Amino acid sequence: MDRDYILYEVTTGICPDCDERVQAKVIIRNNAVYLKKFCTVHGEQEELLEEDSEYHKQKRNYDKPGTISKTQTLSGKGCPFDCGLCPQHDQHTCIGLIEITNKCNLNCPSCYADSGSGEFLPLSKINEMMDFLIESEGGQAEILQISGGEPTLHPELFSILELARKKNIKYLMLNTNGMRIADDTEFARKLGAFKGSFEIYLQFDGFKDACYSSLRGENILERKMKAIKHLGEYEIPMTLVSTISHGINSSEIGDIIKFGMDTPFIRGVNFQPLSFLGRGSKFHTKNRITLSGIISAIQEQLPDVFMKGDIVPLPCNTERVGVTYLAKTKKKKFVPITRDIKVTSYLPLIDNTFAFDADRIIREKIASLNSCECFSFLNDLKRIIPSNYALMSEKAKLNYLNTNTFRISITSFVDKYNFDLKSMQKECVHIITPELKKIPFSAYNMFYRK
Repeated sequence: MDRDYILYEVTTGICPDCDERVQAKVIIRNNAVYLKKFCTVHGEQEELLEEDSEYHKQKRNYDKPGTISKTQTLSGKGCPFDCGLCPQHDQHTCIGLIEITNKCNLNCPSCYADSGSGEFLPLSKINEMMDFLIESEGGQAEILQISGGEPTLHPELFSILELARKKNIKYLMLNTNGMRIADDTEFARKLGAFKGSFEIYLQFDGFKDACYSSLRGENILERKMKAIKHLGEYEIPMTLVSTISHGINSSEIGDIIKFGMDTPFIRGVNFQPLSFLGRGSKFHTKNRITLSGIISAIQEQLPDVFMKGDIVPLPCNTERVGVTYLAKTKKKKFVPITRDIKVTSYLPLIDNTFAFDADRIIREKIASLNSCECFSFLNDLKRIIPSNYALMSEKAKLNYLNTNTFRISITSFVDKYNFDLKSMQKECVHIITPELKKIPFSAYNMFYRK
């Protein structure tokens, strides 16, 4: 008799019962992808990796060499037990997270960090951590995310943001549940002073009371909407960040996108499949939704906007991040730019980053093309940005991007159940620790969080 699966490749996994590295097969069964593991103590285990094997197979078409980053530890025990970064890690820091406190004003059942109580990091230590991130990235950091816990509780938050703005950091984000922004309009007004290469990364899970009760422990939808209103009043760009779980809010994915596209100053949505980390590990892994599962839901729930192939693997981390950018047409309708532009043709022009930098592409990248490539690329670029973009003032550029572009990203973090070695070594979201190490977000929450 034949087996009921196709062996696609082999990798290394983690046994969630004993935390040991184990041999694993990546298998395809009924057009879905699974991780089939065997632990000598706890036996055979199987975990869903992707719901769409076609999407999984095409990831390799978008892969490109990782960017070298300075390391802080040596290789010894083997990934993921040498963090970090160790020489085996294959990607630099696209997003550096500094958790300025572990205190929180919510007690979310889905919290990967098990936040609640803790201390506030002093400004001097945060300054040291910022400088470490910048130095480790060769003198300039891509994106710094001020996070927690709930960072808006920190008594020196505005000093922290001011400090970050003075440093060589391209883009600054504040990762928040929005409760203080909802309750304090003066606080929201002060955040407006940081506009320009700054945005709010706002936790937002949907429009039903049940989803907030399940994921956040209480119904806070009204306060979420107030936070969005207050940020909009002060013209502060924001990205909605939605934790998605099957049967809880997976049916609201399309509604979240429509709301984002219709609401001024919402620049995009980041979907995160529920990871079984921290308090989130109490949820049942059999209800796992994957990156490709969310893509399928987007296509099914918004068929008038999205077609198959519009959302593509992000080249800096093809395994765990999918992305698309949308631009407004002359009819004021958002259309994914990836539909007409063959992204794989321009991989050398795409930096290993989450940030789309139109200025850098115009200034530095086009010069590396031959005349035919340059003509083709400029033709495609006109669909995204106007021909006079380079001549615009910084304020005009920001206004254009805020009103005419929209991004959707899906970030699938690794947990002990779906851990595979390539995903771990390509992860480009890194926690900056007070001990001055960079540890991949997933590894930190699996093994290193105190």
